Amino acid sequence: MIPSASGDRALRWKIPNRQPDHPEAELRDSAHPVLSDEQMARAAIYGEEAVLEAGEEISGPGESSTDFLVIIEGQILIFDVDSVGCRREISHIYARQFTGELALLGNRPPLVGMMSVSKSRVLRVHRDSLRGLLAHEPQLAEVILLAWVGRRMNLVSRGTGGVTLIGRSRMELVLLQQFLLRNDIPHQVFYAEKDEKTRELLRYLSVEPDQLPVAICPNRGILHSPLASSLADALGLSPESNPITVYDVAVVGAGPAGLATAVYAASEGLSTVVIEGLAPGGQAGTSSRIENYLGFPAGISGQDLANRALVQAQRFGAQLLISRKVVALVAKDHQKLLVMEHGRHLSARCVVIATGARYRTLPAENYHRFEGEGIHYAATELEAALCSQEAVAIAGGGNSAGQAAVFLASRVLQVHLIVRAGNLSSSMSDYLVQRITATPNILVRTDSQIRSLHGTTWLESVTIENRLNGSEETVEVCGLFVMIGAKPNTDWLGTAVNTDPAGFIRTGTNAGGTTTHGASLPGVFAVGDVRSGSVKRVASAVGEGSVVVSEIHQYLAALKTSDVANRQDPCGQPSL
Repeated sequence: MIPSASGDRALRWKIPNRQPDHPEAELRDSAHPVLSDEQMARAAIYGEEAVLEAGEEISGPGESSTDFLVIIEGQILIFDVDSVGCRREISHIYARQFTGELALLGNRPPLVGMMSVSKSRVLRVHRDSLRGLLAHEPQLAEVILLAWVGRRMNLVSRGTGGVTLIGRSRMELVLLQQFLLRNDIPHQVFYAEKDEKTRELLRYLSVEPDQLPVAICPNRGILHSPLASSLADALGLSPESNPITVYDVAVVGAGPAGLATAVYAASEGLSTVVIEGLAPGGQAGTSSRIENYLGFPAGISGQDLANRALVQAQRFGAQLLISRKVVALVAKDHQKLLVMEHGRHLSARCVVIATGARYRTLPAENYHRFEGEGIHYAATELEAALCSQEAVAIAGGGNSAGQAAVFLASRVLQVHLIVRAGNLSSSMSDYLVQRITATPNILVRTDSQIRSLHGTTWLESVTIENRLNGSEETVEVCGLFVMIGAKPNTDWLGTAVNTDPAGFIRTGTNAGGTTTHGASLPGVFAVGDVRSGSVKRVASAVGEGSVVVSEIHQYLAALKTSDVANRQDPCGQPSL
């Protein structure tokens, strides 16, 4: 519960004395639109009126799931609670406006709290009815979804309404920050190493230095030395799956291919669940900018692309389980059992494997010692901030390495691009080669490889070997970005489906099947980078994820026909 405004450890807050009309600044904000008469009438079909008393707390941050409210009369305050229990105003919702943000779409605990400022009349739309509204009222749904996306962006940019991370130093929190950023969770970060105010906060919370790092969740719960999975549970990113439920489609992996499958399957009425081991986006989600994806002439980051796809999938009713690792696939009659860590499992009629590939590592001395301590597999704003105004090294000669080099060059002192090949053009798009050539602080080292890494606790330098003459040079860097490709993420499958010698899943005629994406086990499909023979491009992965849904429909139709046939009695009549 949120502390009240009394007691030694509670801080006061003040609600500004605002007029109940719409401030002009908020009218211009797409995150706070005002509904028309027609939109109000359409929303009323899905809800029922309720009255809130002045000062009534509707919900607290992280406490429980909430309904969707449309304000008819009155005013609602949106607030969060800081690390010491003080309520902070975020925004106000007025008549003809509505509550909620993306947590409501994903059926997750709210990141913020709500309180009625004055006696208010509202239209209350319950969660199940909200799903119908979003599915059957496209014009109203567009307004709502754009507002929710805008509100989440505001929370993330301000670091309000989410998680507070406290650690001894910056390096200690990198992995947790990456997890929160890629899942679009707002957060604030404090370091006890040099900040007396942070140490005072720890004493207030009764947290000892040896208990760091800690994560303070929206419901004021404190996690000590949390893993990403425990943080996901605390934030409601992975609701408990019902072992009795049998989904039409279970998608393993939330990269571009998996998310495309989820969007098309859910939009066509198939009950769909997506299981993701870390965060939506896959490898593409780590790309700072994708510039050759159709429809985005100015480019788009991989994370933004994944977040948009995720909103689409959830709008159509797809469920998402985050930080859930699938460890086995078991065929059981006409169903497939997906076994997850810690004994959890779920069943589906069809399984789409979209687990993509995992990053390859370098055979360099001391490499594994610096994983999480200066080695990165993504180049985003977080990693760039860690290396601001210092030199970095990038290992790789493909498009991912080129995109990272261009992105980092504007944020760090110098980029050493280390390429085993004799030139860039053999494996990198021409537009990237031209950008790199024109950027003065990118130093391209061809015919080169990294031999060893050095440092005390954090990476401080790397030794680069020229592969032609064997000469070596050690350069100071604060980060090494490894982008040398990946290998298929299929170890968890065992012998459940046939794979090629490299571990990619065979499909179609190569697997003895009749559909392009069907694996050797009927009812199992593979899309995207994990599929043998696939084109390793984002657009191709999205295309495969959408096309496979037609094959799923064919399989389910045949399965239904088979079930009917099996229920016939000896005279050929369906049994009752």
